[in-house]
Amino acid sequence: MKTEIKDISATQKELIIEIAGDELRDGYNKISQRYAKGASVAGFRKGFAPLDVIRMRYKEEIKSEVLQMIIPEKVSHAIQESGLQPLAEPHLHVDNIENIKVNGSEPIKLSAHIEVMPEIPMPEYKGIELVRRVKPVEDGEVEDLIANRLSQEIALIPVEGRVSELGDTVIADLTGIFDGDPEGDPIVAEDLEVVLGDEVIEKSFTDNLLGVSEDDEKEFTVSYADDFSSPALAGKTLHYKAKIKSVGRSETPEMNDEWAQSLDEGYESLADLRKKLRADLEIYAKSDADARLRNNAIAKMIENNSFEVPNTLIENQARNLLNNFAQDLQQRGVDLNKVEENFVQMALHQMRTQAERDVRGAMLLDRIADAEKIEVPQDEVDAEIERMAEMYRVTPEEVKTSLEKQGGAGTISNNLKTRKSIEAIVEYAKVTDGPWVDESLAEADAAADSEVADEEKPQKEAKKKAPAKKAAKSKAAE
Repeated sequence: MKTEIKDISATQKELIIEIAGDELRDGYNKISQRYAKGASVAGFRKGFAPLDVIRMRYKEEIKSEVLQMIIPEKVSHAIQESGLQPLAEPHLHVDNIENIKVNGSEPIKLSAHIEVMPEIPMPEYKGIELVRRVKPVEDGEVEDLIANRLSQEIALIPVEGRVSELGDTVIADLTGIFDGDPEGDPIVAEDLEVVLGDEVIEKSFTDNLLGVSEDDEKEFTVSYADDFSSPALAGKTLHYKAKIKSVGRSETPEMNDEWAQSLDEGYESLADLRKKLRADLEIYAKSDADARLRNNAIAKMIENNSFEVPNTLIENQARNLLNNFAQDLQQRGVDLNKVEENFVQMALHQMRTQAERDVRGAMLLDRIADAEKIEVPQDEVDAEIERMAEMYRVTPEEVKTSLEKQGGAGTISNNLKTRKSIEAIVEYAKVTDGPWVDESLAEADAAADSEVADEEKPQKEAKKKAPAKKAAKSKAAE
């Protein structure tokens, strides 16, 4: 067997293989004999037809089986000898396959197109210019946090001596039967809280639960609009039975020193609460600035280091991103069976761009880890597992069990190595502090300018995609 390697590109290699006639002959004879033993040919007893007759009658079948027996073995052997490490199954092409002979009278040629990892040049990762921008904490953010804390302290006080009215919260056990399907699975909600008159509450619920008292039972019918937020209820009519468990009015504590002290978190006064919340927000702002600095460092490193990325790795990562996106849609109540194929292809195309950046970044960071001789000792892996266990409120053993299902503790080691590689880039970077700029708004402005420029050019009308509906399986009242 003769082999030759042709470089198509940094990631694509063509392995040309020539299989000698004598290497084919043994297989040809064995398969011909097997056909002869079981073949029934007119004019001959079963198994006694001349071999030449068998080979003529079953020419294509014998050729196909010889190729199936010989080629995979020879290709595997040739790849092993060549030292190539395929990232996926090679694509095979047999020269002149319609006319080749497998009886050993002549050699056959084939090509194996193989995708491999490229040689990654040493990345330019030192001296990257970065700007750290810390978002200043505004008074409104502190007040929003205080308002959120107040909302958590809201108490529902039962009303006395009157029936429910707008602004009250009615708590009820609810059962709903679909119109025309009395035997179908009902909608059941226990302790459903309905704030009468709230804009997120279906108006029919407010209308029918006004004027009720504790222990009342109420029956009413709701016809949902075709564009109702829950696909399971949109366009449907349901007959509800509600058992009123309580009627109450929400009361918010007064925002003062006494309330701040009642939180049992060491606040001496409302002013002290504001001061400490601001300090927490400033810590978060600095942490967020550092995270954006790391992201910008990776982005610039990717821009500064161009090389060919294996398509197989890109496709695998794009599929992973698409699967994550699909799971997110499912959690939002979207029926994936109703998602149009062109939307899926558009999403896959967009994710392929992100996937290429992800793979390129991972390959560069791995190269940097080698250059910096980064290692992750076992005690660091154990410490990370402890940290994860504390964060998720499980035992370290449970974390390890979960990791085993996802590829083992090597995942943690790889993540820590990646983290250290990023830290090395930032350490070598030229970092300056600059004024705060909302990068998301800057990107939006840039996109808008691009759209304006595009509109000045002739273009085809884009197809509009119908917005996905938000699901609310158990939120019949919303």
